[in-house]
Amino acid sequence: IRANQVRQAMRDLPELRASSFNTPRTQLLLELVERLDGLPRHIALHPCGVLLSDRTLLDRTPVESSWLGFPMSQFDKDDVEALGLLKLDVLGIRMQSAMAYAVEQVEAVDGHRPDIDTAPRDDPRTFELIQSTKTLGCFQIESPGQRELIGKFGPESFEDLITDISLFRPGPVKSDMIRPFLHARQGWQEATYLHEDLRPALEQTEGVVVFHEQVLMVVAVMTGCTLAEADEVRRTLGSPEGQEEVRAWYFPAALRKGYDLEVVQQVWEVLEAFASFGFCKAHAAAFALPTYQSAWLKAHHPAAFLAGVLTHDPGMYPKRLILDDARQFGIAVLGLDVNASGPSYTVEKVGFLDEPPPAILGAPPRS
Repeated sequence: IRANQVRQAMRDLPELRASSFNTPRTQLLLELVERLDGLPRHIALHPCGVLLSDRTLLDRTPVESSWLGFPMSQFDKDDVEALGLLKLDVLGIRMQSAMAYAVEQVEAVDGHRPDIDTAPRDDPRTFELIQSTKTLGCFQIESPGQRELIGKFGPESFEDLITDISLFRPGPVKSDMIRPFLHARQGWQEATYLHEDLRPALEQTEGVVVFHEQVLMVVAVMTGCTLAEADEVRRTLGSPEGQEEVRAWYFPAALRKGYDLEVVQQVWEVLEAFASFGFCKAHAAAFALPTYQSAWLKAHHPAAFLAGVLTHDPGMYPKRLILDDARQFGIAVLGLDVNASGPSYTVEKVGFLDEPPPAILGAPPRS
């Protein structure tokens, strides 16, 4: 129960309703409780935030020890940026551990170590797997919504994966950009542009605003500002107050450029919706790399890849579904063996009697 709901709780909950809380002392207590609502309860360490600096950092920010003993700036993320300090979010992706484990399993069983960093980025087998939507365990493309999107999209290149990851964000979803993109992608209708001047910025994504970089180009074209100023506009769009500020500047600037009010309004609606959250293309490319590598491993070494997923649990599904997925790929899931089993999931070559039924493997029955 939130602190500002304490009075309602005392009226509604049977175990509290009989209590007398109409005394001046109790009313004072409730007022104090309600004032606590929304206040910080403790100081927390950002799990991924890292400040980059030389030794003079301690001269520019007070530091305290986190609960685990890490040195922690007492400034929050907004104040850190206002001070001009360089902040990065360094994500810990468990898929990296799952893929490293899979590579070790391949080496242990087959005697060679695949190099996923040098794997060709245009592997037909990998994209066949992605287009089939059999991507449970694969980074970024295993959710039900993403599997629906890649099935309709049909990625055929690494660039397509970058676009797919960026499309599946609140900004493009709220601005209804996925449907026209898919229609144009599949040739069901011609790509449409809010204005012909925006074609160079949006041509690579079928007339749809997908990346932050495209937002910058749209703002710059519509208002005549520089790309640096457009990036400040994009950042300001992130809050309701900022959107009002940008709106008051954007409409006069775009109208002065000679654009019709209807076009200016349509572009604004896209920018306003996209501000809820889009993706920088460079960020999406960094995500697309482990996405492709995980799909490549599943396409070429499914048993080792799924062993890594089961051991490091980087995804969103319970292990029973991953085990069922392994069986769908014709992988025998052996029971526990006191003489052979270890603390993690491993891959081993099995004999004929240990294999799944031939119908699962897609092969005719052996005599």
